[in-house]
Amino acid sequence: MKNWLVVGGGGREYVLAQTLAKAPDRRVYVAPGNVMMNNLQNVETVDIDEMAFSDLADFARQHDVQCTVVGPEQPLSAGIVDYFDAKDLPIFGPNKLAAQLESSKTFAKQMMAKSGVPTAQYREFTDMTVALSYVHCQEPPLVIKADGLAAGKGVIIANSSQEAIEAVETLIANGSKKLLVEDYLQGEEFSLFAMVNGTTFITMPIAQDHKRLGDGDKGPNTGGMGAYSPVPHITDELKQTAVDQIIRPILENMTDAGMPFSGFLYAGLIKTDSGIKVIEFNVRMGDPETQVVLPQLQSDLGDLILQLKQGHQPTAQWQKGQFYLGTVVASRDYPRSVVNGQPLPEINDPQVSVSYAGVGQTAEGIVSHGGRVLMVTASAETLKTARAKVNAVLDAQVDQESYTFRHDIGFHAIND
Repeated sequence: MKNWLVVGGGGREYVLAQTLAKAPDRRVYVAPGNVMMNNLQNVETVDIDEMAFSDLADFARQHDVQCTVVGPEQPLSAGIVDYFDAKDLPIFGPNKLAAQLESSKTFAKQMMAKSGVPTAQYREFTDMTVALSYVHCQEPPLVIKADGLAAGKGVIIANSSQEAIEAVETLIANGSKKLLVEDYLQGEEFSLFAMVNGTTFITMPIAQDHKRLGDGDKGPNTGGMGAYSPVPHITDELKQTAVDQIIRPILENMTDAGMPFSGFLYAGLIKTDSGIKVIEFNVRMGDPETQVVLPQLQSDLGDLILQLKQGHQPTAQWQKGQFYLGTVVASRDYPRSVVNGQPLPEINDPQVSVSYAGVGQTAEGIVSHGGRVLMVTASAETLKTARAKVNAVLDAQVDQESYTFRHDIGFHAIND
């Protein structure tokens, strides 16, 4: 058996491990993982924290790990790739310098400007008084962003001057030392992922995330309440435009700047009346998009990663003719607060798959432990059918006194 290591413990890592473990001669360890991952064939969790670089490296060395794949942004931004590289341990992900594309929105904006990559106009602030004065005088809506990592919740769309003021105060109170205030971009958002080594890359099927808590995109921003892929109204021509105007230029410029990118690159994009623009870059697969993108891969994920790392241009095969749609089941009061210790919904319907994230082991059994607990995904020839499968299972199996979820994932592409 060839050993691989996945770093992380959420729904994204669940599906990364599940996808890697499809190869019959591969055992996938996940650190720290979550208890439900041990039910996956050829997958085993390891009780090592994702930030314990020394322990992770020792494990990789002792178990002759062929390659380590990093899921979350925190270890990437803290330099796990640099640590493994220094010990000559194979790892797939960006080093600390390249990870600034996500860890510093100011850095990302500067790199976009140098690369000629279209994005929203912005101003940055380190003085709250100046920031408050600026947003008070601007015409809403405005987008207020924390400069650093914020677990997918560092972006606030303010539809009034008062909301903008409150957004600045909230982000500063949460510890942000620098803020960006951006023009609001109007249009259709979508996610484009690429597997990268320098200027060599493979793109993945387009996905669309749903950040807002409630149906109709109402309520507060979250880490993501569901996703679907592919996105029928984002054409192959639009995707190619995004590759030519955004993915290729940013990768070439990162290489020219002496910080070539390796790993999973996420481009959060928006189709506006003036063309495609970048909302943000992330330096890892998205959650919940991973759960609807990777099931479409017909090639071996591990083989693609190794080919990229060896400097080759691999070709990935993706399924055609099926749509994948998934809905996140979250703790009742998410994202404001989390109610842990709830019994997990028992979902055994063969028409859907379940990926687990916020779960934990107690003396009473496996219970919820976190904001986003699990995600239910279905595939079908139409998005409407896929959503109907998911909603039927959720309505029948999930206690809505303990959990919350949306019923309208995919509504941008579904004519009800």
